[in-house]
Amino acid sequence: MIDCALLQSEAAALGVTLDADALERFDRYAQRLVEVNKYLNLTAITDPTEIVYKHFLDSLSVLRYVLLPLGARCIDVGTGAGFPGAALQIARPDLRMTLLDGTQKKLTFVQETMQEIGLPAQTVHLRAEEAGQASEYRARFELVTARAVANLRELCEYCLPLTKHGGIFVAMKSVQSDAELAEAQGAIRLLGGKIDAVHTFSLPGAGERTLICIKKISQTPPKYPRPSAKIAKQPLR
Repeated sequence: MIDCALLQSEAAALGVTLDADALERFDRYAQRLVEVNKYLNLTAITDPTEIVYKHFLDSLSVLRYVLLPLGARCIDVGTGAGFPGAALQIARPDLRMTLLDGTQKKLTFVQETMQEIGLPAQTVHLRAEEAGQASEYRARFELVTARAVANLRELCEYCLPLTKHGGIFVAMKSVQSDAELAEAQGAIRLLGGKIDAVHTFSLPGAGERTLICIKKISQTPPKYPRPSAKIAKQPLR
């Protein structure tokens, strides 16, 4: 299905080592993604080379910039078809990964695929704002990821409540927006975060990418996250 040698060499360029088991799992994941996508809208990306770059390598770029200890507890918010969370789990089977999404059909695909390739991953069918107010998820994760088109200040309200003190929230963006970063500063401070780093880089065939890394330095006030309608209508400033 995919060019495993290409994936391995490009991952190595990101500082990520993929062994034969990981490559086999990525290949099977890509096969199932294309198969299931024929009857369930999972992704617009079905070309094998584009899957390598735009899904797998884009996801693995997190490991280039964030050092995660063995067994780190991670959550991927709005995982969709499993990116970046499932890809991170394949590359790092030691991670305790939770894949969160509000769409059960997509979670079922992810869960069945992860079971088929023999990796543990907890799937949770909840909206992000519900998870952020639930004691079993609030402030529990060393890494929180979101590969989403939502505005950064909205993403922060969804994701920083889930991030434990000292942990990192990584917002994955297709382009860097200084204006978006600037308008999110108030929300980041209010929610207990601090910009740790902003990494902008290019992926061959996939264009420019930006990872905004926000460190959790203090507790998020209990009232956040608010209901999604309120987050959208009255974003934090």
